[in-house]
Amino acid sequence: KSFQASLDDVDESTACGELLQYTSIYSCFFPPITCSSQPVVNLRFMMEITEPTEPSAPCLYRENKKHHCIRMVLPMDCVVTVRSDETFGSALSTQLSEMEAVTLRHMKDTDVPVPRPFHFSLPTSTELVTIVYPASVDDKGLESFRKELHNRFELPDDRPYFRHSASHHYEELASKDDIVPYLVQGVYSYHHYMQDRMDDNGWGCAYRSLQTICSWFRQQGYMERTVPTHKEIQQALVDVGDKPAAFVGSRQWIGSIEVQAVLSHLLGVTSKILFVSQGSELPSQGRELANHFLTEGTPVMIGGGVLAHTILGVAWSETSGKIRFLILDPHYTGGEDLQTITDKGWCGWKGPEFWDQNAYYNLCLPQRPKAI
Repeated sequence: KSFQASLDDVDESTACGELLQYTSIYSCFFPPITCSSQPVVNLRFMMEITEPTEPSAPCLYRENKKHHCIRMVLPMDCVVTVRSDETFGSALSTQLSEMEAVTLRHMKDTDVPVPRPFHFSLPTSTELVTIVYPASVDDKGLESFRKELHNRFELPDDRPYFRHSASHHYEELASKDDIVPYLVQGVYSYHHYMQDRMDDNGWGCAYRSLQTICSWFRQQGYMERTVPTHKEIQQALVDVGDKPAAFVGSRQWIGSIEVQAVLSHLLGVTSKILFVSQGSELPSQGRELANHFLTEGTPVMIGGGVLAHTILGVAWSETSGKIRFLILDPHYTGGEDLQTITDKGWCGWKGPEFWDQNAYYNLCLPQRPKAI
């Protein structure tokens, strides 16, 4: 009630579509981004939930029972799908009720979990679905609840739709010519040259790309083991009979086929291999890569000649065939400075000219295991 905005001409009766005109000039609203061709607006606001009332004499009563008094800050985060002519709704009250239920369900004596909302994109729904989880409980502790959610939304039990890492994050990408971004699903660690006191400058790029892929499977909860070291990767290739014993401790390169073998041996993960005879043909793989990120969502290792990279996504137009690649470059040798990494292009969008037009390339596309 008593809605207050930093803009004099915005009130609770304002149509949602009218907010778009303010998104680029006022700091209280963030620039609109697009998701599934629909305008998306991130905004933060505060609203009074009670109005001042006239003072009155207090009315007291006593009840003999045990009570819990809890005071906490709740991290509200609502996604509301509206028509442009609709006015502000009351989604916050619904989410507050869900937060209360989650808090009571997981509360143990004085141990009170903080409820946190997560948004998920499901194949059975055209809108994002918000689920409230206790912040202190991990995916394993929520497995039985996630099974209930699979039943509720009629989802198969062989894909982890409701894990924390599967929650939706809006990505900003300017799109023209109906170019659509298809991105890695979930989080990963950036592995590159010279990390972990290991001098692999000049020969370890494929190892680092493999480590990035392994970190994805670890952080999505598919494996509990640590990311394998260079020697562990080499030993795995010896164990499967791909390399001689002298390979362990060497500085020999590996490629996409070896990455596929290690993922299978150490993680039990199967992979699809794409063979491209020359770099100029990589844009023709747009549909295959887009489908991979849409259905599997895992990082892709690409090797060609003496270089290896990690592909985190593609921006691809089905009509024109135009494509750009989101590349995570393992050849970086600097410190863990995210600003430098992004500003200098060690992680960024690259055009088809990024690849050697005459070199052959093999792409390793890891497949998700079938598990809740």
